[in-house]
Amino acid sequence: MTQAAALAKDVEASVASFTADLRRVKDEIAKMIVGQDGIIEGVLMCLLGGGHALLEGVPGLGKTMLVRTMAETIHASFSRIQFTPDLMPADIVGTNVIVEDHAGKRFEFQRGPIFANIVLADEINRATPKTQSALLEAMSEGSVTVAKTTHKLEKPFFVLATQNPLEMEGTYPLPEAQLDRFFFKLVVDFPDHAALHTILDRTTSDHAPEPQPVIDKARVVELRELVRKVPLARSIQDYAVRVLQATHPETKEATA
Repeated sequence: MTQAAALAKDVEASVASFTADLRRVKDEIAKMIVGQDGIIEGVLMCLLGGGHALLEGVPGLGKTMLVRTMAETIHASFSRIQFTPDLMPADIVGTNVIVEDHAGKRFEFQRGPIFANIVLADEINRATPKTQSALLEAMSEGSVTVAKTTHKLEKPFFVLATQNPLEMEGTYPLPEAQLDRFFFKLVVDFPDHAALHTILDRTTSDHAPEPQPVIDKARVVELRELVRKVPLARSIQDYAVRVLQATHPETKEATA
């Protein structure tokens, strides 16, 4: 077997393994989430692409359950932050506290809930812009800085934020700098008639489905690396560049 043939065989095996693992994760999530296949696919795309996702929808559509279920299927640490108007940045990233031991008093960094593999920022637009901005460094750099000390976050790190529609009472629009950190904004629609029947069957029986881990977080990192190795056709790259240029008013490609 030539070197090129061996390399092609390895690539084919890697792609097949990737597809199988992704299918297992989707099937496991589907045990809990009904009628939201497009949302599940979008969230997994963000996770494997190294980005973050923003889910918008009215309360009660299973957004929180989706994030928790995904964390369980990849055996990753999960943290939920309930955003409220009185939430402070230190409540998210952590703060230095005074501890006392046999050596005396000293400052020790107490980690906040941002230090998890999968972070659910629940109802993010109920907090003030100052608190929302606490996520900026973590989402873009994978680290947080407190008192001039930078703390790295464990990989994989994935933020999935939910927000209520802006017409609901007590919501704040996300600033542009915050929106730019999200890979996708996914709108969660109300389930259809058949999906509602399935949800009723599952929630009124004595058997509640429980998701099981099918891959671990180290495998997620491997899948991310494989995604970045996929070659990008020049025509696709050019299309993406033209779309980007069209969003800048100062360029000649901008739309009217």
